[in-house]
Amino acid sequence: MRLRLLVVMIIAVSFILIGRVYYLTILHGGYYNELALKNTIKVEPLVPVRGTIYDRNGHPMAVNRLGFSISLSPHLSRGKAKAELDEALDYFVAIAPNTEDKETLRARYTKADSVYNHEAVELVPFVPYESILPFYTRLNLHPNIRVAPTMLRHYPNGNVASHILGYVSRADRTNETIDPISRTIGYHGRAGLEFFYNKELQGKLGSRTYQVTALNREIEEILRTEPSQEQDMTLYLDIRLQRFIHDQYESEGRSGVAIVMDLQTGGILAGVSFPEYDNDKFVTGISTAEWKDMNEDFRHPFLNKMVNSNYPPGSVIKPSVALAYMESGLMNPQTEFHCSGTLTFADRDFRCWRSEGHGDISLRRAIMESCDIYFYRGSLLVGIDAIAQKLLTHGFGTKTGVDLPNEYMGTVPSREWKLERYHKAWFTGETLITAIGQGGFLATPMQVLTNVSLIATGKLITPKFAKTIAGQEMALEARDAFSESDKFYVDEIRRGMENGSQLPRGTSARAMAALPIKIAGKTGTAQVVSIAQDEKQRMSERELEFNSRSHAWFIGYAPASKPRYALVVLIEHGMSGGGVAAPLAAQILQKMIELNYFERVKK
Repeated sequence: MRLRLLVVMIIAVSFILIGRVYYLTILHGGYYNELALKNTIKVEPLVPVRGTIYDRNGHPMAVNRLGFSISLSPHLSRGKAKAELDEALDYFVAIAPNTEDKETLRARYTKADSVYNHEAVELVPFVPYESILPFYTRLNLHPNIRVAPTMLRHYPNGNVASHILGYVSRADRTNETIDPISRTIGYHGRAGLEFFYNKELQGKLGSRTYQVTALNREIEEILRTEPSQEQDMTLYLDIRLQRFIHDQYESEGRSGVAIVMDLQTGGILAGVSFPEYDNDKFVTGISTAEWKDMNEDFRHPFLNKMVNSNYPPGSVIKPSVALAYMESGLMNPQTEFHCSGTLTFADRDFRCWRSEGHGDISLRRAIMESCDIYFYRGSLLVGIDAIAQKLLTHGFGTKTGVDLPNEYMGTVPSREWKLERYHKAWFTGETLITAIGQGGFLATPMQVLTNVSLIATGKLITPKFAKTIAGQEMALEARDAFSESDKFYVDEIRRGMENGSQLPRGTSARAMAALPIKIAGKTGTAQVVSIAQDEKQRMSERELEFNSRSHAWFIGYAPASKPRYALVVLIEHGMSGGGVAAPLAAQILQKMIELNYFERVKK
């Protein structure tokens, strides 16, 4: 009986086993076979090399330095494995020169090591190729040390063009959410072109699919897709001109902005926001002390003043304001006003920069000599509505579309603007000061540049730093922003600007006198503090505290007869557009002549 029972049990178990084998191999064999393959097939991302950035002549602006990252096996910071961690750190510090001390490395590893992480823990993100090469083989022999090739962004021109280029640093969670590729690559553009064109510069990931054993040893490569190779960028920028302008600001201890644009392409040949900063310090991480010093510098070296600072533009807006006057039909180029140096309106004195006045003056001379009284009186005739509308259509109060991040819009004061912002009515006195670029009027230097390009060509040109990306040429973007009235009267404005840079009483004539080419220009001296009404004799700019001194502006284009290049110069608290900004503009133009830029202009 017992034997029978045993035989029955054996037969029953055999049937169960046979049934289970049938279930696993015949009915669901495909599923488990696929699962097994998944457990033995791995996919590894292949990271592209970030695109190199060159200037217009092929000089490198942002490159990749070859090096290695050092990592340790995970799970060495707990229990008995601590001895292995000590041994690995001692081994690494002993043979690798110029590394951090053992305790610093231990703290970094311990902080990053997690029971949930099964990947190697990065110990040193970057060691230069030449520094580690003599020790590469010995490091690779250690069972717990991983040496992997990597790249580090480098800016060979130091702090020249730093605001244009921006920098690359470690990707954070925000970057990884917006751009998942950053999680794999590990770096992301943070400012300037590195941020604006991050997607194009970083390229596309490749992948490598391979089979491994149960012990994670590779058997064979099954499939390989190479990462993208073409992500280099060429700029319109000329590093020679950029460095020259940078050096002029540095040698004089000034701060401000200078931008030069090619009117045929919209390409920026130079764009200086001074002071600048060292991009390389942000790639590996800036120290707390350095960051504190930079933030406390009253000249704001980390601020891109080309697009991220608003300034009162002063008299450089007068060409556009004059076109608003002409379009109104209430004035024409022959309309004269008398300038005695002061206009009294509503018990307030509105002064001209020339205290003795300009006498009887009409449009062309008003532009040439920058007479404030002419523009005060014109504004009383025409009114703020027409002035504000013209300024808005001429590029102010809106973004230029330049390829830099976080561009400011500036402010064009108007009735609607004041009501919305301050919930107050507009006063006529505000019309007078708006007409000369003061009061609530604010603009970025890039907006001022596009405005002068409009005066020169009749088109609002979108400024561009990038010339080609991955071999693809950037197209010119420009639109006609002139009304029929603007087209009819603009030649009179242009003659006024030419006279301003060529005739003896022109506000920039002295600065431009030595140049062998003819310039059309306009100066501006924008007050940053108001003058008290009881102050009969204005205090000299040099007697004012530095931060109370006026900003100095110059705008212009050249050659005057066939405009090819436009420029804007701003010197913060420079006191005088004609005395300070215009001479720097003349130096820039002279340098362009030396670099043969005007040889390219057909006579």
